[in-house]
Amino acid sequence: MTEGLTPHLSPARITVLGVQPGNPPFRIIELDGEFVGRAESMTDVLLVAAEAGITIHDLDDLDEVRWVGGGKFTWTLH
Repeated sequence: MTEGLTPHLSPARITVLGVQPGNPPFRIIELDGEFVGRAESMTDVLLVAAEAGITIHDLDDLDEVRWVGGGKFTWTLH
């Protein structure tokens, strides 16, 4: 049937939302659906997660980080 078309819903605790306008542009970081900070780079995501007691081993692992509105290399508005 359509089982192969089901999207992967990440159980990740960290969600990085799309790029927001600003100088410089930034992305909002959520932990378990709650705002915990903003990031201007991948390093900021790791730092905010560490402050919350979460160690991210692989930024590409959908079980660790969910990227919304672009992947880990998207840090500017298009």
